[in-house]
Formats: sequence, C-alpha cells, structure tokens
Amino acid sequence: MSAMSARSAHTRRRADAGFVLDVRSLGRRAGTMKELQRRVAAPSRIGPDLIAVPEGGEIDLDLRLEAVSEGVLVTGTVRADVVGECARCLESFQDSLELPITELFAYPDSATEQTTEEGEVYRVADEHVDLEPAVVDAVVLGLPLQPLCSEDCPGLCAECGVRLAIAGTEHRHETMDPRWAGLAAKLGEITRNEPDVSEQEK
Repeated sequence: MSAMSARSAHTRRRADAGFVLDVRSLGRRAGTMKELQRRVAAPSRIGPDLIAVPEGGEIDLDLRLEAVSEGVLVTGTVRADVVGECARCLESFQDSLELPITELFAYPDSATEQTTEEGEVYRVADEHVDLEPAVVDAVVLGLPLQPLCSEDCPGLCAECGVRLAIAGTEHRHETMDPRWAGLAAKLGEITRNEPDVSEQEK
C-alpha cells in the first residue's frame, strides 16, 4: 500500500469519540461485553418547544455494549440537565433528566440488517456504532410536551396574569355576574346623584 493510500485509509477510519463507539474489541463473539462511561456535548438543542437539553449541554452516558448474534446490543442510562419554560406560569426553570436506553445495532451481513428497511434499525458501520440518533430519540420521547416548574404550580391569575405562586393565597378579584353589571352601574349613578341628607338638614 502506498503512503497516499495509507493516509486515505486512516482518514476514512472513524474515531472512537463523542457518540461514536468502537466495537471491534467485542469481536462479534456472542456474549462478549464491555462497559463504558462517557460525557459528550449535545451537538444541538435536543427536545420539544418548551424544554430541551441545550446546545453544548453535557450528556452523561453509562453504557454496556454486548455482542449478540445479530449485532451489538447497547443498554444503559442517559443523564443530562435540561432547561425549560413552565407551561402554567411561563417561568424558566432547570431540571435533570435520566432515561434508560436499549438499542440493537445490526451487523451489516446479519438477517436483521437484510430484512429491515433503512431507518427501521440502527446499524454497525465500520466496526463502530453512532449513538447520537438513538440518544436524541430517547431524549425527545422522554421529555414532556407540557413541562412544569413543579407538579403543584398554580399557574397565572386569569384576571391580571400575575404568578399565583408569588401572589399569595389572598390574591383575588371581585367578580360580578355580567347580567347584573348594567343594574350595578345604574345604582351607582343614582347614588351619586342623590342629595346629601346631612346637607339638607342644614
């Protein structure tokens, strides 16, 4: 192999870094396992509109990689800090997320790989697995669409919009049945126009 060919092959070789894991050490021997802990940065914002792992946020992976007959089974836990906006009171808050992950990465020549369409199963490529799509899917599915800063968040006052959590239990507004509003206005006008009895007695 020429020097140029060697350099090209080295360039094409995938790096064991970030979400990409080198599985060559498993050797396709069913039952062979290894454990791995890794901290990676989120390549972009991960999550629905109101809550997400921010871009650059740290994601901790605690994984076990196991060779099985059809590929590499990856199991473990994904942990990350998330930032969100409460769906009730609209205040920003921070929380932590911990999710299980279980994914099979099929070998290129396995029955699973040959009998599934593109996108139906993750695949081993060049003796590496790329966890990023699986982690993104797990995080998006694990986050609530209507996040809350706390389970008992009272939300906002429907009348004035103040946060009820800081307004206190005494916060309230006088309400009147709209059917009586016109009569109340008339009575108020009559009261204002009535002469002062004390002035008449003088």
